[in-house]
Amino acid sequence: MKIALAQLNYHVGNFEQNTKKIIEAISLAKLKGADLVVFAELAISGYPPRDFLEFEEFISLCEKAAKEIAGHCKDIACIVGLPIKNMVIEGKDLYNAAYFIENGEVKHIAKKALLPTYDVFDEYRYFEPANQFKCVEFMGKKIALTICEDLWNINDNPLYVANPMDVLIQEQPDLMINIAASPFSYLHDENRIKVLTDNAKKYQLPIYYVNQIGAQTELIFDGGSMVINASGDVLKEMKYFEEDLEVFQFEDEKNPRSNKNIDSENTERESDIAQIHDALVLGISDYFKKSGFSKAVLGLSGGIDSAVVCALACRALGSENVMAILMPSKYSSNHSVNDALALVDNFACQHRIISIKEGADAFDVMLAESFKGQPQNLTEENIQARIRGTLLMAMSNKFGYILLNTSNKSECAVGYGTLYGDMCGAIAVIGDVYKMQIFELAKYINKERELIPINTIVKPPSAELRPDQKDSDSLPPYEVLDKILFQHIEMKKGTQAIINQGFDADLVKRVLLMVNRAEFKRYQTPPILRVSPKAFGMGRRMPIVGKYMI
Repeated sequence: MKIALAQLNYHVGNFEQNTKKIIEAISLAKLKGADLVVFAELAISGYPPRDFLEFEEFISLCEKAAKEIAGHCKDIACIVGLPIKNMVIEGKDLYNAAYFIENGEVKHIAKKALLPTYDVFDEYRYFEPANQFKCVEFMGKKIALTICEDLWNINDNPLYVANPMDVLIQEQPDLMINIAASPFSYLHDENRIKVLTDNAKKYQLPIYYVNQIGAQTELIFDGGSMVINASGDVLKEMKYFEEDLEVFQFEDEKNPRSNKNIDSENTERESDIAQIHDALVLGISDYFKKSGFSKAVLGLSGGIDSAVVCALACRALGSENVMAILMPSKYSSNHSVNDALALVDNFACQHRIISIKEGADAFDVMLAESFKGQPQNLTEENIQARIRGTLLMAMSNKFGYILLNTSNKSECAVGYGTLYGDMCGAIAVIGDVYKMQIFELAKYINKERELIPINTIVKPPSAELRPDQKDSDSLPPYEVLDKILFQHIEMKKGTQAIINQGFDADLVKRVLLMVNRAEFKRYQTPPILRVSPKAFGMGRRMPIVGKYMI
């Protein structure tokens, strides 16, 4: 049996495009001699469809697309994911399902049993869990077909009380196929491989695993579809962050070395920073393509955050489609402007220089009477930041640009940003990347030649909204801050647990207080491209007025 794994980039709700991609992949797989072609979880609808699933028309369009796809399954079978109706009144109205289509007909339906409701997942909001399981019979073989999470209940802290494979294995299947929509984080690929290899070893069966690629707003999918033999060896990993289709020969050998004719590849794992870079480029590109836009605008300060975002945007969209706006204040240094201009020259993107001094002076005049007798403070700094935000939104409105937000995760965490100012934007590019990782990203971007000026990387970070301002005036050193933030956000550690690791007690309390007090700001930020195991946004839900750790 020859099995094709089709790793494609889907678009939520774009049935015409998704159906076309699937049909083209079926044709290509057939040309390559495949007997079966496998697509990802909820491929027809795109993942995650979220509350689109509450519209009856949406489900009907999924079924209509499935019928069109079935018409092309002649002399080849396919497995494709889609939401389907639950015909039983009790329970949720839908199942997360997979169709097995052969000779133009749906011959088998597999339904997902384990519905994740943690981090970015909320599947039990929509789907009824399956409680019956049966293998697919095809070409004289039995296939244990599962959907993503159905293989993930295999660790020291299981989230569910049952495993679909424990039922399916009783039918003595010949192989496992798992279709998935597994979002990227820079730690997830190794965890995913361990889960799959552990399954292969537990059930002594080879696994054919297919994941999707592409970005759906903040979620990024990295692909990495793979074939694993029954002893848990990864025989082949497909491309990461790219569409791919490969055909594999399944050998009928009930032994730990089935599929031995597949050339085993020891894929060299990309560094975390390389993966983050590729994920962010894909995230920007898909956000624009799938939203129907092509041109971006951002504020370019001469600092490292905006420089990295500009570089990523140029790689994702093409330099000709990126407009960088330099907005020096009366406190801006000449070297900041020069650094920004050097970056513009290196990437050959468009730019404008718009000074905010006149606008800030005008606000001083307007507010002089109301602020009479009051010293200058954070208010005046925020006014300057909001002038910049207004200018960027004006350019966005006038020319149809999409505004890229340039705040990093360290700033987002502690509230070091101005609402309606530097926190403006349609998509936050680096809002899930800590400041110390930003420095690594800049060096990675410069790995072949200096694109981001070295001075931008080495100079002390500053918002330049008051004389001689430095980030370190308001924040602990990023080297320490980021470690505390990682323990609190990613590792979910509380105050005392972090102090016990050797961090200064007063500093930990101060940082966690800032994190919790800034929650109201994060509720109003743009969607953040997710690259870590715990990103701000839908995957981290905190009360604004809670008292814990305050």
